[in-house]
Amino acid sequence: MLGQHPDVDICFAKWSDAPPHDAYVLLSSLPQIFGTELETIPAPIPYLSVGEDRCARWREGLAGVRPARPLKVGLAWSGRPTHPNNLRRSIRMEVLAPILATEGVNFFGLQKPFPEEDRAFAARCGNFLDLSPQLGDFAETGAAIKSLDLVIAVDTAVVHLAGALGAEAWVLIPQPSDWRWLLGRTDSPWYPTLRLFRQEKPADWGKAVAAVAVALKERVLF
Repeated sequence: MLGQHPDVDICFAKWSDAPPHDAYVLLSSLPQIFGTELETIPAPIPYLSVGEDRCARWREGLAGVRPARPLKVGLAWSGRPTHPNNLRRSIRMEVLAPILATEGVNFFGLQKPFPEEDRAFAARCGNFLDLSPQLGDFAETGAAIKSLDLVIAVDTAVVHLAGALGAEAWVLIPQPSDWRWLLGRTDSPWYPTLRLFRQEKPADWGKAVAAVAVALKERVLF
């Protein structure tokens, strides 16, 4: 998807494929290099896009899910196991039980790979459909996201993709959080369509998940 951006000349999926070069920089280092402040964060959202034909195919497929419910919500609850912050940010699917109990919602798994330890719980959720077998790349995941009403996820690539696409997403933020989520905020200056639900103390997701469940119920009603 990044390779389709008008300001990107060429994109390589693997570092080993990159040709000889004079310099490189990490994306996460650019704000410091540019001297970015809160008021100067560039947010021309969306800055990524997916083909309308692909989105239309997803909308058609999701519309056929039965039983039909008013709201279609994507879920992602676990990140890459080798990520240094993964223990703080990732959760078991069963932790989301208060959210999954919301009436009037069809939930769709954007989790890839799907954790084997969560399959038994997922099988008991009659309002949940795993989309991971159809998510071959980020473009496919992006099209799925654009076909949903809302994404609820922990701090993984899924929420960054949703934010870049200008899709609405609610993010479960650990304590302490990644620097990009700043401190004490429920919004993100990087991604205007995101809403943040923060842990009050490390390893305790109870209040944050409960707050999402309440907000989701209100969303269904209104």
